Amino acid sequence: MSNVMIVGVGGQGTLLASRIIGKVAIKAGYDVKVSEVHGMSQRGGSVVTYVKYADKVYSPLVFEGEADFLLAFEELEAYRWLPYLKKDGKLIVNTQQMDPMPVITGAMKYPENIARKIRDKVNDVTTVDALSVAIEAGTVKAVNIVLIGCFAKNSDVDKQIWIDVIKETVPPKFLDINLKAFEMGYNS
Repeated sequence: MSNVMIVGVGGQGTLLASRIIGKVAIKAGYDVKVSEVHGMSQRGGSVVTYVKYADKVYSPLVFEGEADFLLAFEELEAYRWLPYLKKDGKLIVNTQQMDPMPVITGAMKYPENIARKIRDKVNDVTTVDALSVAIEAGTVKAVNIVLIGCFAKNSDVDKQIWIDVIKETVPPKFLDINLKAFEMGYNS
């Protein structure tokens, strides 16, 4: 069984990422459950989605200490959701920092040394500057696909299935850039 949590901020493409992971798992022959918790997604708030796949899955939810993978689109969201990662779980985190609403309004400061705090708590961490990779691929909007590529490299599903699902899911006019972003994420 694989329990995957995808965490980020509204507008980063976490929901598309969860749909791609779910479709990939189905094509790989797994039973899949996906649950989307939107939160304040339209206002830049926290967004969490769960994808569970195995021979048989009964619930879409992932509880504290159950996530095999935590795919974080932003550092503070990674830190916020760390309690859900299994002790031997894998964290893939985008090094991008996006200010939450309390920081934007001046009520709080963005916490310092998040990357160090994460590494102090998690043994298996992959960090990627997905924003820079997406820009190099051709668009800032491909951050989610870069992170999907990183996740795919760590999954037990054949790479070609990932590519096939991206081809089926992404609109044709954005396909080449997204395939390039996937490859770059996969190889990062």
